[in-house]
This record gives sequence, C-alpha cells and structure tokens, in this order.
Amino acid sequence: MPLTEKEDVLNRGVEEIIVRSEFLDRLNSGQKMRLKMGFDPSAPDIHVGHAVGLRKLRQLQEMGHQVVLIVGDWTAQIGDPSGRSETRKMLGIEEVHANAQTYLDQFFKIVDKDRTEIRWQSEWFGPFTLTNVIELTSKFTVAQILAREDFAKRFGENQPISITELLYPLLQGYDSVAIESDVEFGGTDQKFNLLVGRELQQMRGMKPQQCFIMPLLPGTDGVQKMSKSLGNYIGIDEPAQEIFGKVMSIPDSMILPYYDWLTDTPTFEIKEIEKSLNSMSVNPIELKKTVAHKLVSDFHDSKAAALAQEFFEKTVQGGEIPNDIPEYTVPSGKDAVNLRLSNLLVDSGLTTSTGEARRLIDQGAVKINDVAVTKNENVADLDKGILRAGRRRYLKLI
Repeated sequence: MPLTEKEDVLNRGVEEIIVRSEFLDRLNSGQKMRLKMGFDPSAPDIHVGHAVGLRKLRQLQEMGHQVVLIVGDWTAQIGDPSGRSETRKMLGIEEVHANAQTYLDQFFKIVDKDRTEIRWQSEWFGPFTLTNVIELTSKFTVAQILAREDFAKRFGENQPISITELLYPLLQGYDSVAIESDVEFGGTDQKFNLLVGRELQQMRGMKPQQCFIMPLLPGTDGVQKMSKSLGNYIGIDEPAQEIFGKVMSIPDSMILPYYDWLTDTPTFEIKEIEKSLNSMSVNPIELKKTVAHKLVSDFHDSKAAALAQEFFEKTVQGGEIPNDIPEYTVPSGKDAVNLRLSNLLVDSGLTTSTGEARRLIDQGAVKINDVAVTKNENVADLDKGILRAGRRRYLKLI
C-alpha cells in the first residue's frame, strides 16, 4: 500500500485506534479483515456526521477488506442511551424495519452494496433464551457498566436508568462475537461499547477486534454534535439545494474538518487550504462552495451540484427570487380553524417537523414578502405572496 494511502487510513477522520499497533499488523499482513459497523434504525435518516465513518469503511473496502453492516433491529428497540439524560422509549418492530430500509438506501450512497455483508441482529438474538441472557450479563459487573460516562452522570444525578439500557453495551458487544469482527467502527461516543465487544471476544478465546474511533462532526452551528433533534444536521438524502445551502452556512472554523473528513481532497491540498485560511489569502466563501459542490456531487451528481450552486449564488448571494417557486393554496373557512403557520410549513414540505418550523419562526427566519413573521399565527391571518423559510426555501401563497 502506498505510504500516503496508509497515512490517510490511519489519520484522516480518525480520533483513536485501539490498539493502533495491532491494527497496523493486520493491515500489513495482507489478510482480509472483517470491518464491522452497526446502526440502530431508531431514526430513518443519515446525516453527513455518519458519513465520516462510512467513508472510512469504503476506503478500506476498496483495499479489499470485507464490510459487515449490522442492522440493530433488537438494540434499536432499546435505543442507544449515549449522551442522553433520560430513559428512551422503546420502538415497535415495524417502525424499526421501516427506518432500516430507508437507512440502507442511504448507506449505499457511500459504501459499495455489492461488497457489503448485511446482517440483522435477530439472526442471533431471535433464538436467545433467558439462559443466554444470564450468561451474557454474568460477564460484567454493574460497576463496569456504570463506568460508562453517560450512565455515571445519570446515576450521580439520580436520573433513572432502565435495565434494558444497561444491557445495550452487552448486546452491541455480542454482535462482534456473532460476526467474528476484526475491526469495529464508531464515534467517540461509542468507545465504551466497542471496548465491550473487544473484551467479550477475548472471553470467548477469539482474537480481539480493533476499535476504530472517529471524531464527532459538529453540526452547522459548529458547536454541538450534528443531530437531527438539534436542527443542525445536513441529511445526505436532502435535496441538492438544501445540502449546498447548509454547507454554506457552516462557520469558517469547520471548513478544514469538512474537507478532511468528508472529501477525497488530497492531504497536501488540504494543507495548502489551511495555509491560505491562516494567511487570509482566500475568501472562505469560495472554499465552502467547493466543498459544498463536492458533497452534493457525492450524494446526488455533478449536474445537481452545479444547479445547486447556481441557485445559491442567484438567491442567497444575489438576492433574486427563483422563477419556479411552487404554489400553495392557503386553506380558508373551516379548514383554516386552528391551522397555524408551523402546520403550513410542514404540510408544504418547507420543514420536516413542527419543531423545526417553530425554531425558524422564533428566529425571524420565516418571511412573507420580505417581512418577518415572528409569531406562529393562524394561516387565515397571513398575507398572501412569497413565503420564505430560511434563506433557500420558497413558496408562493395563493
């Protein structure tokens, strides 16, 4: 393997490798490794934060290693409690399966489907008996599980922790035993769970997996972890214009991570970009346009990227109103009773949820004929004309 290629595998989009020397030995041995990544279909969408790890899988996949995707149809019903301060509600199996199909469709926008082994947890947890569960739980103490940072925090604050949540790391760890994983991939918030898998393998006399830990990509605010619930995410299945516009909204401090973790830009070019940013010899907007174009091309195609850039330059930078704005007939009479602006934004497709709609309204980011609407008014009281949500989403109210 060329040295630069190996350096990219080991360093770009990588927070930590446990154990780095052991992983290097396996990489240099030429033996085909089984690369495990699991996902819980507790929500239907993937965002570019997930793409950091998926791109690493694809990179190693192209070197001939085997990607094994675990669909957590059992653990999704529990929901990974990492980073949460309250017990999660359990999902129904039908909702989990519906989310899983959407997730898989998006997963294969990045990873090669034909070279991926898909495994469902129900293959091994379906036949599990109470004896199997007791045997699994006997491997760890309560003190060990409570050492996980989020559990320790909740326990110290007298917040409830359900027994099912305590089981989660064990179930995820057992996946590594079931599929004989050589390397498992996850974000920094998954470190504890990955180490549990490594320890369970050793208890079974297996060679322990290596833990490939990726950094958590901040959201468009540049501060908090990218999350759909926080509204700071860029979904890989979103329209091209949305992806482009959201990338353009990231703070300048996130330009380098986006190039480094989410694109195939050569490392030497990224170093040149860093120099130009430090010397202020380049306009950050132009760098954002380039990385936005790259991401839209990856998740859609180059034609969509060019059109998205043209749309952004005309509407956001040039202040033009698009020609092809969709129309929306505002309900009246009985149909308008108790119907609020937030409902209209969701019904028309300008936002994906009433929560997102309310945030935009509160921020003054919803305008009708360039006048901000700062209250969640009844639709019957709204003026007709051009409705804009954020800087890129338009609707003609008639």
